[in-house]
Amino acid sequence: MLFRLSNVEKGYAGTEILRGVSFQVNPGEKVGLVGRNGAGKTTVFRLLTGSESPDEGEVVKANGLKLGLLDQHVNFQKGQTVHQAALSAFQVILDIESEMRQLELRMADDHSPEVLERYADLQTAFEQADGFTYTARAESILLGLGFSREYWDHDTATLSGGQKNRLGMARLLLSGADVLLLDEPTNHLDVNAVEWLEEFLREYQTAYVVISHDRYFLDRTTDRIIEIDNGKAAIYKGNYSQFLVERELRREQQRREYENQRAHIAKTEEFIRRNLEGQKTKQAKSRRNQLERMERIDRVIEDRSGGHFGLKSVERTGNNVLTVEDLSIGYGSVSLAEGIGLSLHRSEVLGIIGANGTGKTTFLKTILGSLPPIAGDVVWGTKTNIGYYSQNLDDLHEANEIIQELRRVDPMADNGTLRSFLARFLFVGEDVFKKVSDLSGGEKGRLALAKLIYSRKNVLVLDEPTNHLDIPSREALEDALTEYDGTVVTVSHDRFFLDKIATQILAFEADGTVNVFNGNYTEYHDFKIKISSDPRKEVTASEPAKTLFDAETVTASNGPLLSKNQRDRIARSIEEIELKIQRLEAERDDLTAEINLPENASDVKRFTELTEKFQKTEEKILSLYAEWEQLDAQLSDR
Repeated sequence: MLFRLSNVEKGYAGTEILRGVSFQVNPGEKVGLVGRNGAGKTTVFRLLTGSESPDEGEVVKANGLKLGLLDQHVNFQKGQTVHQAALSAFQVILDIESEMRQLELRMADDHSPEVLERYADLQTAFEQADGFTYTARAESILLGLGFSREYWDHDTATLSGGQKNRLGMARLLLSGADVLLLDEPTNHLDVNAVEWLEEFLREYQTAYVVISHDRYFLDRTTDRIIEIDNGKAAIYKGNYSQFLVERELRREQQRREYENQRAHIAKTEEFIRRNLEGQKTKQAKSRRNQLERMERIDRVIEDRSGGHFGLKSVERTGNNVLTVEDLSIGYGSVSLAEGIGLSLHRSEVLGIIGANGTGKTTFLKTILGSLPPIAGDVVWGTKTNIGYYSQNLDDLHEANEIIQELRRVDPMADNGTLRSFLARFLFVGEDVFKKVSDLSGGEKGRLALAKLIYSRKNVLVLDEPTNHLDIPSREALEDALTEYDGTVVTVSHDRFFLDKIATQILAFEADGTVNVFNGNYTEYHDFKIKISSDPRKEVTASEPAKTLFDAETVTASNGPLLSKNQRDRIARSIEEIELKIQRLEAERDDLTAEINLPENASDVKRFTELTEKFQKTEEKILSLYAEWEQLDAQLSDR
């Protein structure tokens, strides 16, 4: 055992956060600590480090346990370089090395046995502490976390906040702690650094506990999940995806047990009521005692902490929503990316990925028209009505109240309508009168999404929409976008999010190339690995905006093969359309029967209403058949 929490309770200002949390972490375990914002995850870390004490219960740690905490605010010694800061994790080795250098100078004149013996002891200690490899290990981690060699001599005082956090991460990974406590370790890392960290942790032999909103990261780095929910800790084997499945199974079992127990209690109470004063008084009293001793099963509380971002139906666009041809983007004559070409159709989702500074947000600004293209064309299709979500949330007016901010979208809406809509985003009661300036980052993100969704745009352009959201809110947004009738273009570093919603990936690579891939993030990632392991499939940098496909890719006269992900989506859409057609045809048959009734035929007003409904229903059926044929043709031809 490394540490254990036993029936720990903790609250602040009269509000309970932890209500009897118990769990244990053992050597070598790779644990993900999850839960909604405010559930108590960071509180658990504070209790472990001793910066706070439990109100009740105990925190037990192994003797001499060395904890390594990733601080959100990292400090370095004055005048320390990046390289020196990383090496400072090996202070014991540095001290040994320093004393050895001093003894070497002394040994030029002093050959006494004491000096020679001390030097030999230091050499042994140096070897045992891996003194010959520590510099190489530190430099490998610096490179992995995005510090190229030209940064190594920079004074740490000149680093940005994000760079300081990354350097703090490097120092922590080198610290030799018995257990690492990682609070949002991917926050300041680009995609390449995150992937490097994932591989590092997968090979890491020491235990760690990680708090993260990055579900893809949790999937790749954990083998055990502890969920803090409603003040309690629930423990699950496996990674995050396995946790989701197991949690739903447990909740379903709890629902059944709760309902069975409730039925049993009702039946028993009825027996007691009927027999307490009769011949079966003894049995009735016995059953009453049983009920009083019975441990009641808690009702499953459905998770509403993420809100309900249900997107309403929107006006239908043309089939071709966005066409980009040979596009070069940048500022003035400075080009960030060239030769971008893609075609986005109605209801598709384009996910845009890439390292910081490669041109993702510049691409969005260019297709939105706020930046002119250096070369090439951007063409939006017919009936497109575009809504934009900025990662900086710069469309929010800080001085406004929440309800005033939503009213900017619809000045004529009444308070009841606006308050009802805001409640879906967890702004309830007097919350709607809070100033925007007083909101947290997550609350501002939810308000910005509320404004965008209320506007009923049929094309959504989203720049890092999950940045300010906790996991339940991200899941609610994913569900909404999956059901959305419109088209989505989104920049995101959230790979789990892109796996759920993307039908196409636009990847801005570090070498300046831009690739288009039919499929979601994992399909693209796996295909890149296949390309790198098979030189015959290599995509050359001299052809920047190539369109990539999955492992079975071929080119045909009518375009590339669809990925499995796309084929599945189209097949599901066809099934949904067929169900709609069946329902509408049944409605049409009912209308025909009503029209033929003598009493309706003689009632002019009623007859007119029915025939108009019949015509509209017939038009909907014809439109659905046309859409069905189009989707069926895509599956057949590709």
